[in-house]
Amino acid sequence: NSCFLPGRRVQSSRLGPAPPRLLTEKEYRLQGEVETRKALAELRSSCQSPEFSAWSTVSRIQSPKRFADFVAGASHVTPSEVFAHEREFGLESLAINEELFEEEEEEDDDDEEEENTTGPFAG
Repeated sequence: NSCFLPGRRVQSSRLGPAPPRLLTEKEYRLQGEVETRKALAELRSSCQSPEFSAWSTVSRIQSPKRFADFVAGASHVTPSEVFAHEREFGLESLAINEELFEEEEEEDDDDEEEENTTGPFAG
């Protein structure tokens, strides 16, 4: 049997684990962008599944065409919405949004090139 000081043992168990490290502003924004992209990809995938009730959903939303464009791969925000967001929340995230739109445009260009080479009228 070993001997412990009761007060010391109780004190160390009260401290518990160290608190988590807080994110910097840059880390917070980056994590938000990453998680948003992931959630949008999951939503898009879910909307493309055979179990998804497209007509039921489309009948309840304001912009069915915009929703269909999103499901087909378009951005979830318009350039004017990005502008309004930047006007309200500042310019720091502008670079992040520009990168997002550039990546989406590159993906769209790649998709179009693939369609042009594999489509029914490919030469």
